[in-house]
Order: sequence, then structure tokens, then C-alpha cells
Amino acid sequence: MGNDPGTNQLVLAQLGDTNNFKSDSARTLSPNDGIIVTVYQEDDLTTKTIIDKNGMVMLPLLGQVKISGMTTEQATVRIQELYNKDYLVNPQVNLIVEHFAERRFAVLGQVQKPNNFDFPQNESVNLLEAIAIAGGYTRLGSPSKVDVRRIENGSPKIYHLDAGEMSKDPKKKPFEIFPDDIITVGQRTW
Repeated sequence: MGNDPGTNQLVLAQLGDTNNFKSDSARTLSPNDGIIVTVYQEDDLTTKTIIDKNGMVMLPLLGQVKISGMTTEQATVRIQELYNKDYLVNPQVNLIVEHFAERRFAVLGQVQKPNNFDFPQNESVNLLEAIAIAGGYTRLGSPSKVDVRRIENGSPKIYHLDAGEMSKDPKKKPFEIFPDDIITVGQRTW
């Protein structure tokens, strides 16, 4: 029965397409995420905290530890290494994300529904998808005049993009939208 091809097909059909599934563990940690850090048999090291705006958390014995930008697995390994280095022998660290911070982007200008939007749970959004979420272009909207404002390394950066060209070239990698990006669709000139 274990090698029955019909059974294998049924199981695969029930599983569906698991290649597109992104678990919470694949998402990187960011400021305002709420986490719980536990160390097996070290109850006094248990910490429930929120990642600060600099990507740091305060942990017993270790002090400030930067974990923003890491996956939960990477952060767990980092904390485990730090405890193992000076304080504990083979510590078993567990990091649980209690809640992820809201991840939002804004679409302004010549779109049907200018507003702030939440990222879909555990998914990324590219520029064309963001414009579609905002209802698409108005009749005055110019796909060739799209700006994305983003904070990089503490400074604002503006990307001038041509969404019309992006939509025509399936080989071109879509421009990915990051949390707190501000997309502005310009007006056509006649």
C-alpha cells in the first residue's frame, strides 16, 4: 500500500503547491516585532520584548543584541552563540515571534484609490501589484512617471521608474516594494 501510485497522487493533491508557501521563519525580523526568547532550563533568561527602532533587543547577561534583518533561525543561532561564548554551555535557545509589526506601503497620485495598504500576510509586493492594489491608474495616470520614495541607511532615496515598460517585459525582474515605501504615480502630459 505504501508504494501505491494512486495514494501518492492523492497525498500530493491534498498538499497542493507548497513551493509558494513562505513560513513566518522565512520572514526577517524588523523593528516593532514582538518576540519571546527562552533558554531551556534557564527560566531567569526568558525575555518577552519588542525589537526597538534600531533593530536591537535587551537580553539578560548579553545586553543589547541586534537581530533586525535576520530570520528567526538566524537570530536564534546568534543569541545561542553569544550565550555559549561567555555564559552557558551548549544553551538551547528558542525564539518565538509573538507578533509581526504592521508592514505598510502608500500609493499616491494618479491611482483610483490612493491610500496606505497592508502587505499581504507572508508575501512580498512588487510595483505593478502595488498599483493594482490601489485600483490601477486613473485616466490621467502615467505609467512612465512613477516614483518610489524609500529610506535607505537613514536617508531618503527616490527611484524614478517606468511601470509601463516593466509590464511589457516579462523577463525583467519586478521592482520590489519594501515596508514604508511611498509610491507616487505622476500625471500624463499632453
